[in-house]
Amino acid sequence: MEYLNIELMGNDNKTHKLSDFKGQKVILYFYPKDNTTGCTLEAKDFSYYQEAFSALDYKIIGVSKDSVRSHVNFTNKHDLSILLLSDKEQALIKAFDVLKEKQMYGKTYMGVVRSTFILDTDGKVVKSYVNVKAKHHVETLLKSLKA
Repeated sequence: MEYLNIELMGNDNKTHKLSDFKGQKVILYFYPKDNTTGCTLEAKDFSYYQEAFSALDYKIIGVSKDSVRSHVNFTNKHDLSILLLSDKEQALIKAFDVLKEKQMYGKTYMGVVRSTFILDTDGKVVKSYVNVKAKHHVETLLKSLKA
């Protein structure tokens, strides 16, 4: 579980690594880009349901390739309350294998596939949701974690 010690800067201007959250359950979600329609919907949903996830002892952490400055602007613009980590070097993104070949407007490129991983209190992945749609994902996730 080498991914536990990858250090990334957060929208709180502090350095974080997943091992810092040992003892807590973590919802780690990867998303393509700040301020895009799907990513904004997902981040707002995670912020809206943060208390419900917290009541189940889950910490929510979002990760994208965007800069810390972009994350701060994104957070302020949409009044987000979740921790967002900047992975410009794509270390955590690659460790979780969510950088995939994508196509848009006939062009092929490497991009982050919207994915969510549930980590137990030791930082081990216990459930994964890969290539999810932003709409209804957070509500569905919350229902499944409550079950």
